[in-house]
Amino acid sequence: MGRLATGLGGLLLAAVMLWGVAPAAAASCGGTFNTWLQSFAQEAAAQGVSQRTISTALTGLSPDPRVLSLDRNQHATFHKSFEEFSSTRVTPFAISKGRSLMARYSGVLARIEQQYGVPRQVVVAIWGLESGFGAVTGKFPTVRSLATLAHDCRRSEKFTQELIAALKIIDRGDLSPRQMRGAWAGELGQTQFLPSSYLKFAVDYDGNGRRDLIRSAPDVLASTANYLKGYGWRKGQPWSQGSANFQVLLEWNKSQVYSETVAYFANQLGGA
Repeated sequence: MGRLATGLGGLLLAAVMLWGVAPAAAASCGGTFNTWLQSFAQEAAAQGVSQRTISTALTGLSPDPRVLSLDRNQHATFHKSFEEFSSTRVTPFAISKGRSLMARYSGVLARIEQQYGVPRQVVVAIWGLESGFGAVTGKFPTVRSLATLAHDCRRSEKFTQELIAALKIIDRGDLSPRQMRGAWAGELGQTQFLPSSYLKFAVDYDGNGRRDLIRSAPDVLASTANYLKGYGWRKGQPWSQGSANFQVLLEWNKSQVYSETVAYFANQLGGA
């Protein structure tokens, strides 16, 4: 195992060095994983990822068959009606927990409302639905998951760009590869951002110099509000079905049932 990792590390470094003398082509999906990985390393370098991050994150990487199985066998996210789905998510316990957290982070949420215009109950409702307020964020190694999906030809282009985004998150010092664990399809943190959204919308709201959506509740809450603002959230406007803000919720999750549940949960937490 040690020899394989060392050998691959040398091949990755060679691939990056080759980029210095020839333009990098997009990595072609399929074929042997290590051949694809060498090509991807070259592409990542061409997009500005440092050699150190490429070597640290990609050396010794192998595809994860669990991820491919989950991708092949996923079903439509919502078979249930709004009533069926919301009754299992917006429970008395969830409402009580959400209100408790709203009180705990009252100061942070007040600043977020002022800065981003998104009501606290909407942000906290998403937090609760996505991860049980941070209780379940996923344990899949993000770089491995994304590399598996990028190498696979079903949605290679999408996940190649998500993998590059993940490497850029590492590059700017927000998370290490070891810390970067989440859902099987690469979503990260307590409100489950894909790496491209993490790069664009994540906020360092606790002031520690890192945008940490896995461990920092202030960063999670502010980043979620920043995402909604980025998609056009209208301050002081309703979020009920048919409103402009409900359309923003659909940018968070395309499912009508899910977005209805966010709106309903928010109302239960504090009222529209």
